[in-house]
Amino acid sequence: MTITSTALPDILTLDETEILAVPGIDLPRAQAAIAEFLRALGRDETSPHLLDTPRRVAGAYAEMLTPRETSWTTFPNDDGYQGLVLVKAIPFHSLCQHHLLPFRGVAHVGYLPGDRLFGLSKLARGVELFSRDFQVQERLTQQVADWLEDTLAPRGVGVVMEAEHMCMSLRGVQTAGTLTRTSVFTGLLHEDGPLQRQFPH
Repeated sequence: MTITSTALPDILTLDETEILAVPGIDLPRAQAAIAEFLRALGRDETSPHLLDTPRRVAGAYAEMLTPRETSWTTFPNDDGYQGLVLVKAIPFHSLCQHHLLPFRGVAHVGYLPGDRLFGLSKLARGVELFSRDFQVQERLTQQVADWLEDTLAPRGVGVVMEAEHMCMSLRGVQTAGTLTRTSVFTGLLHEDGPLQRQFPH
């Protein structure tokens, strides 16, 4: 079974009350740090154009670092389904841990079921869970694969991620439009073959 997902939102909205309640996020301290950062860059943070920028930036980063709460309920594979479950083109965004700039793209996530199955939306939620952090794409890809292995004990897992990194597009080599592809295949999907080829290569 191959499911192509194109309608999942890649931008989530948290109101300020929810952001303030997230453990580990000190919004007032972040706002003060951003105001100091503006001053360090030679900008007048008290100008009308920048007056509300510290609040906005702190809220934006808090939102980008906060995944939605979810549960990882599985259900038994009562019908003994043995084929590939693959959800393609799951949109995601994350933050480069080296430059704090976004990278965004799509993830293709699949598994060969064992005794347990996931609801299809959980594959997208898992990608979101690990992407809402300061990341590198290689680790993000491995984390999603490890999570599926640990949660489902499937016969094989495949994760392919393709993303454009703003730290390459907007600075440095400034190669706008380039995509970085990372992949992890385990179990019966580890070897190249018809099942693995159902993933984008």
